[in-house]
Amino acid sequence: MKHDPDSVRRARESRKNQTSAEEKLWSLLRNRRLISRKFRRQHPIGPWVADFACPAIKLVIEVDGPSHDTEDQQAWDEMKTEYLRTSSWRVIRIKNADIYQALGEVEARIIREIGD
Repeated sequence: MKHDPDSVRRARESRKNQTSAEEKLWSLLRNRRLISRKFRRQHPIGPWVADFACPAIKLVIEVDGPSHDTEDQQAWDEMKTEYLRTSSWRVIRIKNADIYQALGEVEARIIREIGD
């Protein structure tokens, strides 16, 4: 699938401006640390940019901070998730608070998802 040039630009910008929760999760996912799966951060998929993606198994991990609690953002997130799912990607959403307070549980959830 060819990437939208605008999403590629946004992905590059986002890599430079990761949130602290994304940085913490990236430290777990980078360099094949999790079950030897290669994840990419801020990966363009069509018109969207996934926070983390493992193309080999078509798994997307989205990190949701407090801004995702608004009605408008939730509607936006639903459109993104629907696009990804109709493009054969599995999507899991993880809250910032879970990354900060229960990283072991987040890791176990991702491992379960990889194993499916």
